[in-house]
Amino acid sequence: MLSCIHFIRHGITQGILNKWYYGFEDLPLVDEGIKEIKDLKAQGIYPESGGSYYTSGMLRANQTLEAIYGKVPYTAIPDLKEMNFGQWECKTFDELQQLPGFDTWMNDRTGSFTFPGGESANSFSERAKKGLDELLGYHRLLELSHRHSGQPCISTAVCHGGVIAACMCHLFRFPAETFWDWIPAAGRGYSVYFEDSDPIRYENL
Repeated sequence: MLSCIHFIRHGITQGILNKWYYGFEDLPLVDEGIKEIKDLKAQGIYPESGGSYYTSGMLRANQTLEAIYGKVPYTAIPDLKEMNFGQWECKTFDELQQLPGFDTWMNDRTGSFTFPGGESANSFSERAKKGLDELLGYHRLLELSHRHSGQPCISTAVCHGGVIAACMCHLFRFPAETFWDWIPAAGRGYSVYFEDSDPIRYENL
């Protein structure tokens, strides 16, 4: 049975405009972000409504879902939240250079550096994998319910750039060093197709 999960990154926030490092800070979309999402919707880049919807539970993800699909019911999966930068949240790269621990972070090649009050790249990847597994569990239940109905089996997850990149690396076993290549632009993402619950291909949104 062929099925699909659409991964969509939230729209533009003040954090994106300011080039902040942030994840757990619950920023809303700016007006420009809402307009861009609606413009992309008008261009027809998003799949038609239907199926099941999921978000990280963060405001910017929920607002993006609503801007695309309206006030549809959805399930929040907290493990799909963006990386927690702790005390380093909402700071630019230049600002981070002034902080103790910056050089340690820059020289870390193992993913073990933990942001003060936050998490490490390794712990983030593990958490994102848990969130993905939860999403896949919901999707497989949807597959079972659609197996004999002839209806398309579609899930849509609106979350965050780093989370989507981590999910793509987990699903297709891409090398960890390619992580940054898989972060989509705001409002963009990937459609991942499954055959009998196994990921077989993807398309850019």
